[in-house]
Amino acid sequence: MERTCLAVILAAGDSTRMKSSKSKVLHPVAGRPMIAHVVEAVASAGISSVALVVGRDAEDVAKAASIDGVGIESYLQKERLGTGHAVLAAREAIAKGYDDILVTYGDVPLQTDGPLKAARQGLADGSDVVVIGFHTDRPTGYGRLLVKDGELIAIREEKDATDAERTVTWCNSGLMAINGRKALDLLARIGNANAKGEFYLTDLVEIARSLGGRVTAVDAPEIEMTGCNTRAELAVIERFWQERRRHEMMLAGVTMIAPETVFLSYDTVIGQDALIEPNVVFGPGAVIDSGAVIHAFSHIEGAHVSQGATVGPFARLRPGADLANGAKVGNFCEVKNGRLGEGAKVNHLTYIGDAVIGAGSNIGAGTITCNYDGVNKSETVIGENAFIGSNSSLVAPVTIGDGAYIGSGSVITVNVPADALALGRARQEIKPGRATLLRERALAIKAAKKAKA
Repeated sequence: MERTCLAVILAAGDSTRMKSSKSKVLHPVAGRPMIAHVVEAVASAGISSVALVVGRDAEDVAKAASIDGVGIESYLQKERLGTGHAVLAAREAIAKGYDDILVTYGDVPLQTDGPLKAARQGLADGSDVVVIGFHTDRPTGYGRLLVKDGELIAIREEKDATDAERTVTWCNSGLMAINGRKALDLLARIGNANAKGEFYLTDLVEIARSLGGRVTAVDAPEIEMTGCNTRAELAVIERFWQERRRHEMMLAGVTMIAPETVFLSYDTVIGQDALIEPNVVFGPGAVIDSGAVIHAFSHIEGAHVSQGATVGPFARLRPGADLANGAKVGNFCEVKNGRLGEGAKVNHLTYIGDAVIGAGSNIGAGTITCNYDGVNKSETVIGENAFIGSNSSLVAPVTIGDGAYIGSGSVITVNVPADALALGRARQEIKPGRATLLRERALAIKAAKKAKA
């Protein structure tokens, strides 16, 4: 029978060092609140439900933590009396009788399911407590994991460690797994007879061993255990997340010419053989199919780019942009809620908003879909194989038929039938010699102003 598991996520900190008007777990990593990254990690570890221990911005934190398919209940921690006290804020959830209890933190967004699964396996193998540790060449300040004969015998804080113990490089991450059948009894035995008068979760190691229980430790990559307390640490975490995800994508067949300049969101999807040039930013909701090319300095969010389509350089795709196979959005173009048919081209200096463009159509430079009247947004529909001349304004709602031709510089306010030519511009007039007269008049005005001064 599959073991049941409750994840207790501690997210009630005051975030003092973050210097922020909101809880630190709400700050984004890769476009997603860091608490949501943690929930996704524990969900992948096979948990049955989540007990979210909240404090500041409780409602916002609970909302940010909600992801599809994960049952979450929030528990308010009214006092800050240490990590052991924080876990007991979820006493009601723990008492439901899960096989495993995972304890983790909402400000450790790089964690993955691997170490969490390893900790759960340790419980399945008979341990009462499994501590997740990490190896580091900079152990100063961390509690050391002291292991003997395969069992964790103590977590020694640096101030209490001997010189020999300070040479240990396996350190405590703060994450652990607890036998769910014994968790409440073990947690209730944590005392606060220490300098700060707080209840420390790490005391479970000594408590469980004193009761004849087995305590072990498992290892996690140091990067995954990186916590966040300041804006500087948030930037480091963002860098680590981006490096890891870029690496995964390149191993999966995506080409990035200068990967360190490409920024991804938590849900960015890029297919095999896609080419991503330097300085490209992907906001949430971007899907790039196989073989697409994203040229340099482009920004893509909430958009779909199909196979063989090209974007940029210096292009922006906003939510709702959808490029079919072989479509092209060129330099200094913006597309918002616009669908481009197969082989359609929007080459340069153009805005496409709330529009449908048929296959094979060509949109000339400087074209604007005038989709907003100050109150409502309306749609522009352009048929297949139409030609829109440069510097045209298409005032929505308007439809341009298949094969229609719009003369350059036109303002189109009425539907254009298929295969028709539409011109909507003032007639040109030429007045010989008038330019000389205008210059002389301007110079005279300038001279008069100078003399008056």
